[in-house]
Amino acid sequence: MAQSSSIEWTEATWNPTTGCDKISAGCDNCYALKLAGRLKAMGQARYQLDGNEITSGPGFGVTLHPDSLDVPLRWAKPRVIFVNSMSDLFHAKVPLSYVQDVFATIAATPRHTYQVLTKRASRLARLADQLDWPSNLWMGVSVESQDQLKRMDHLRSVPAGVRFISAEPLIGPLDGINLDGIHWVIAGGESGARARPVDPSWVRSLRDVANDAGVPFFFKQWGGHTPKAGGRTLDGRLWSEYPEQRSSVAV
Repeated sequence: MAQSSSIEWTEATWNPTTGCDKISAGCDNCYALKLAGRLKAMGQARYQLDGNEITSGPGFGVTLHPDSLDVPLRWAKPRVIFVNSMSDLFHAKVPLSYVQDVFATIAATPRHTYQVLTKRASRLARLADQLDWPSNLWMGVSVESQDQLKRMDHLRSVPAGVRFISAEPLIGPLDGINLDGIHWVIAGGESGARARPVDPSWVRSLRDVANDAGVPFFFKQWGGHTPKAGGRTLDGRLWSEYPEQRSSVAV
């Protein structure tokens, strides 16, 4: 379980589940699938479980790790925690009762701020009224192209204190995006050997829409062969804005 994270907009990761499969074009070069393969090769126990074998197919098996549910309770220092960097909490194979268990841990640790990000926005909306929403939970959806703007409508229907979108990897313009009910925007280019280039005009347009709407904007990276290859400066400055409702985040 990661004590810290190199992801610029968070401080730590917590994976009460692992495993996922591809659902849209943003998943084509999934970093979690590649990392899972490396972790399996290294003999990491959570990637050697029966039914959770890494394959050459479109994903790797979803597995629950109930022994990890109490990990954040042991972290005394307040942290900003990205939940399920190696999975999707709203995957169909994650039972509602287990999602409720994860939410219960979040509620039991108000000193932390939790960031949950999903591509399964329709299931998120279906389950929302069966979940108790702690005030320290930020809920987000991935919006990598105009084809996925509809995910934002599902997100707007949930009672999270902070609702955010992650336009990463940004693989097309988000013309016509509506930020009503959205409290934070993250954007970034893809990285890896097969990274699809991001057009700077896509990023600038999204930043300008966010600025006009008064929504904090965080530009994570240009991407390239490695995440750090292109840096993260946009028009001569770093964009590292956050919603006001947060613990301290190292920027």
